[in-house]
Amino acid sequence: MGAMPRRARVVTWNGKDVPPELRELPAGRYVVEPVDDEAPVLSPEEEAGIEAALESYRQGRVVDAKRARQIIDAALGR
Repeated sequence: MGAMPRRARVVTWNGKDVPPELRELPAGRYVVEPVDDEAPVLSPEEEAGIEAALESYRQGRVVDAKRARQIIDAALGR
């Protein structure tokens, strides 16, 4: 039998009561870690780079993973 797919869930806990999201989970072992509420802050240059990449993708200008690695390695001088 295969392993169950893992799905991350974000649960808000008041520090006392068990949240309903946890009650719905099957018995088992789970990893719990705190999550920052703040989204990462991007510089204007990073934001523009992401927008440019998304636009390029929308226009169908994509490369496979092997070619992407070659481009990155060349840019980093590896």
